[in-house]
Amino acid sequence: MSEQKITFADQKRKTVETAEFTEDGRYKRKVRSFVLRTGRLSEFQRNMMNDNWADFGLEHQNNYFDFAEIYGNTNPVILEIGFGMGKSLVEMAEQNPERNYLGIEVHTPGVGACIAYAVEKQVKNLRVICHDATEILQDCIADDSLSGLQLFFPDPWHKSKHHKRRIVQPNFVDNVMQKLQQSGFIHMATDWENYAEQMLDVLSQSKALTNTSKTNDFIPRPDFRPLTKFEQRGHRLGHGVWDLYFVKN
Repeated sequence: MSEQKITFADQKRKTVETAEFTEDGRYKRKVRSFVLRTGRLSEFQRNMMNDNWADFGLEHQNNYFDFAEIYGNTNPVILEIGFGMGKSLVEMAEQNPERNYLGIEVHTPGVGACIAYAVEKQVKNLRVICHDATEILQDCIADDSLSGLQLFFPDPWHKSKHHKRRIVQPNFVDNVMQKLQQSGFIHMATDWENYAEQMLDVLSQSKALTNTSKTNDFIPRPDFRPLTKFEQRGHRLGHGVWDLYFVKN
């Protein structure tokens, strides 16, 4: 980038927060800023973030979000963690105007792309956050305030020594459960079978959750989860995808 001024989007890119965890996967309060080195924030994405953040963006805060004020209604709120480039999230928001969607993503190119697509589709029921999801859950989301959690294709950390870095751990699910309303759902999907088994194990440990699978494991991909380009490519290559859908008792 030339001698142009550092914009809001550029600053976001340099100071996204990431959480740290103990060896057994428990969240540590310590948070460290870092420079994201993957993915280039294009001029278009930068401009979309800068120009539309007031309409679509939310910041980390030390008190709970007032969803009724944020969305202008009392519709159910669905949280998606790690929405990537945001295409499927925007499509779900467009197809379900009776629901409000809140997306969290730490990679600014994805945030910029999501906002751009939301502007194109003229969705009004979507807000995005560029911050660590664990902190948002802990600090900004009140208990019993979410109708659902979506976690699609999170980083698999495929090496065994890195499994502790996976977001799906018992402590994470416990935190989500506090935020979910009764009958709220947890919907996860992954293309790593090993991670799918871990997800199933962790979710099944919670006695407050019921697996909707008829075989008590995975469900076929539901029509309401848009098929991503990433997933379509996986299908062509013969990769499997595992969906899990649990409901809070």
